[in-house]
Amino acid sequence: MAAAAALLSHYCIPLSPKRPNFINHPQKSGFISRCSSRDFARFTPQIEQKGSSFTLKKCAFSVALAVGLFTGVVPAMGSVGIANPAVSDLGVLISGPPIKDPGALLRYALPINNKAIREVQKPLEDISESLKVAGVKALDSVERNVRQASRALKQGRSLILSGVAESKKEEGKELLDKLEGGLDELQGIVEDKNRDAVAPKQKELLQYVGSVEEDMVDGFPYEVPEEYRNLPLLKGRATVDMKVKVKDNPNIDECVFRIVLDGYNAPVTAGNFVDLVERHFYDGMEIQRARDLCEFAAADGFVVQTGDPEGPADGFIDPSTEKPRTIPLEIMADGDKEPVYGATLEELGRYKAQTKLPFNAFGTMAMARDEFENNSASSQVFWLLKESELTPSNANILDGRYAVFGYVVENEDFLADLKVGDVIQSVHVVAGVDNLVNPTYKIAG
Repeated sequence: MAAAAALLSHYCIPLSPKRPNFINHPQKSGFISRCSSRDFARFTPQIEQKGSSFTLKKCAFSVALAVGLFTGVVPAMGSVGIANPAVSDLGVLISGPPIKDPGALLRYALPINNKAIREVQKPLEDISESLKVAGVKALDSVERNVRQASRALKQGRSLILSGVAESKKEEGKELLDKLEGGLDELQGIVEDKNRDAVAPKQKELLQYVGSVEEDMVDGFPYEVPEEYRNLPLLKGRATVDMKVKVKDNPNIDECVFRIVLDGYNAPVTAGNFVDLVERHFYDGMEIQRARDLCEFAAADGFVVQTGDPEGPADGFIDPSTEKPRTIPLEIMADGDKEPVYGATLEELGRYKAQTKLPFNAFGTMAMARDEFENNSASSQVFWLLKESELTPSNANILDGRYAVFGYVVENEDFLADLKVGDVIQSVHVVAGVDNLVNPTYKIAG
């Protein structure tokens, strides 16, 4: 019934313009660097919404849907005013466990096809699962993971290098040398039974792997449709730091969230955001939404949202036109060579399609939009806090309906501590700004 509770929460919420729907969040713990904190404590702040239209009827429908997922009788969607979610095939809802690590999601989302590097990557990622075993017993599995990765690297090195872009061959060789040496060091860490040193070294090695994979991308892999070609586009990836001042919380004062934006799979969406960041649009803006809760629901749903400017407008007003700047819904499906625009995957009848950037990770970043207008996104963004085990990939209703364009890769746990009224002190690009084309912030000065 856990999955039913998650979906129940999804529908037991007000459906208002520019407000996304969402699901449960995981319990997180532990201290993470770059956040000023005395004692980590998760809480559930209240959301403020403009123009909410919550009704008991919608909540009752949620109950019917949740029950229907287990009885096979799913109610019709039209009367609730929700774009038909992908519940047409219950087989999709019980698919395998999704990848939840944001770094892994970003690696697999790269437009490359090199089996040899993936065979190095996979056992290194599996170390995280091995470390779930208590004590030094975990090191036996870790050692197998390390040996598998080392063997894959030695056997596939030439194939890996052949996939690196010609202009980046030397850098690729250096990275593979560092990776090989790091694997030897990790083997020594395991032999010394230094469990605490395993995870940091694993993270370092996966960064090498990710860098090699990024060096395999030679230019931007497709043309953006002509009607969107003049918008700000992120042709590649960018990294931003978002610094938030937390109010009235004795446990945390401020935190810097590092976010990787993926323009390979969402060039229009990510480009729009980077352009707004360079305009300092979000600096000084408050967190405007931090929870949605139906009092009748059995489970809570959590989201962090911002981007609604002061005044009557719901989004960014372009000073050059004095009109709202909106962008199309942009979804890249797994196996596709370019995103689809202006339609959800369920509207296209692609109920089983997987998205390249799924709502799997805690801190998945996406664009908010009008529930009834696919191409209405402007400046409002949200980060989803959810429990992936309850909502496996393609079963969380959001995949294929909202445009994901990045993941929080550092301090994502602390998103659960944000509440309405906390202030975004600054958002700035720390890498990848050169990948932005058609920037309007330069025109605006």
